[in-house]
Amino acid sequence: MSGTFEIFLGTQPGLEPYLLAEAVEAGFPSPVAVGGGVTFEGTWDDVVRANLVLRGAARVLARIGTFRAFHLAQLDKRARKFPWGEVLRPDVPFRVEVVTGKRNKIYHAGAAQERIERAITEELGAPVSAEAEVVLKVRIEDDNVILSVDTSGEALHKRGYKAGVGKAPMRETMAALFLRACGYDGREPVLDPMCGSGTFVIEAAEWARGQMPGRARGFAFEHLAPFDAQVVQKIKANWRERETALRFCGSDRNVNVVRMATDNAERADVADLCTFKPVPVSEVERPEGQPGLVIVNPPYGARIGKKKDLYALYGAFGQVMRERFTGWRVGMITSDGQLAQATGLPWEPLSAPIAHGGLKVRLYRTAVLQA
Repeated sequence: MSGTFEIFLGTQPGLEPYLLAEAVEAGFPSPVAVGGGVTFEGTWDDVVRANLVLRGAARVLARIGTFRAFHLAQLDKRARKFPWGEVLRPDVPFRVEVVTGKRNKIYHAGAAQERIERAITEELGAPVSAEAEVVLKVRIEDDNVILSVDTSGEALHKRGYKAGVGKAPMRETMAALFLRACGYDGREPVLDPMCGSGTFVIEAAEWARGQMPGRARGFAFEHLAPFDAQVVQKIKANWRERETALRFCGSDRNVNVVRMATDNAERADVADLCTFKPVPVSEVERPEGQPGLVIVNPPYGARIGKKKDLYALYGAFGQVMRERFTGWRVGMITSDGQLAQATGLPWEPLSAPIAHGGLKVRLYRTAVLQA
């Protein structure tokens, strides 16, 4: 498969504008926001670079082809004629995931999956495995069979450094997009007073230092036919980190969680930029130096803590922000508008709701806090 093809960068619905901004900033050709992600026309080199350098993409799919099929026999015949060897390798296991829309003659996803798997195995020789890292994603819509290959493998929020997570962890990819949505660009300090495993703090510190998010992990594209190891080496060799004097602070009342965040920062190579302390929200102090961004993902009451106990927590957070953080901006993610209002902070107009852990959350943002 040479030339250009459609590349899809996935994210949570509601976060597409911020992933689009990142893709534009990273210099990908003419990206466009669509439902659940961003698409652009690119090459295999772009696939590799997107996996390595984008902080906000949850996964990168390569659209490898499409054909029409009105019944299973036709699906079988056309699947056998497809040039699988241009993308898949005969010695690498694969699996197929099929999603069917309502307006199809072929509506049985399981039967379609079986036909495609058998066609690839018999024509190419590649074995099918339920645990395979190489996943062919098939969408059948209006009798069109749309074929994509997942080039990421494990979801991209798995940066390769986090051993410990808290009770309701924020994925690194979502954290990066929420930071961007708050206007963060790697040039100001960030503080999270309910830091959990440290995701926001570590993500902000990595961004400030210009660390490549995919530097410490493997990808499914390494097991595909077009893979060229020199492309990865070249991207990594040309990548430049930068010096930063910024400080990134996290605190949490749970001592064990603070220890976990410190360990995670160590593994991510940003421990020298990050400070984690075991203090409750009411005792959080404003760091010395330039103002920046406070970002927090507090308990919502739906999963952690009872809601009525949380009004005091949100109230204390708002009071500390108003009294000690003049000149800073605040971003807060919560599923509960009443709790957000309990902070007494001057929230700007709300953005779209975003799915997170089975809930719909929103990002609440302030402008620079005035005295």
